[in-house]
Amino acid sequence: MEIQSGSVVSMHYKLKNEAGQIINASTDGEPLVFKHGTGAIIPGLEKELTGRKTGDEFSVEIQPEDGYGEVNPCLYSVLKKEAFSGIEDVTPGMQFQAQDENGNSQVIRVMSVEDDEITVDRNHPLAGRTLFFDISIVSVEVDSTE
Repeated sequence: MEIQSGSVVSMHYKLKNEAGQIINASTDGEPLVFKHGTGAIIPGLEKELTGRKTGDEFSVEIQPEDGYGEVNPCLYSVLKKEAFSGIEDVTPGMQFQAQDENGNSQVIRVMSVEDDEITVDRNHPLAGRTLFFDISIVSVEVDSTE
C-alpha cells in the first residue's frame, strides 16, 4: 500500500543538520506513527513520503520553507528581567518553555541579556535550517478508526 492522505504511517527517522550531526532520531526506540495528510509532520517531509511503501528507505533534504520556516525577526521580543523570576542567572543560549498569547506551548531562546532587558527568540529552534532526513518506512496501513 502506498502512503496517501489518511494512511497510518510508521517510520524510523534520523534528522541531521548541515554538518551531518544527528539532531533527533527514532532508530533507538519506537518508530514514529502518524496519520498522513493531517499536518502532523513538516510539509516537506509529508510531500516526500507520499507514494512511498513499506520497506522503502531513502534520504531527503528539506529546505527551510518546507520545514519549520524561515527565521522571522518579528518573533524576537525584549522582556524585562522580572519575567524570569526565580531564575538567578539568565544567559544567552538558555531555552525556556513558555506560552504564547493563545496559551500554546513554545520554546523561547535567550539571545542577549543587557541590564534589565532580555531579548528572546520565539522562532522554532530549527527555523531557517535545511534539514536532512534518513527514513525507513516500517508500515503503511488504512486508518481503522474511520
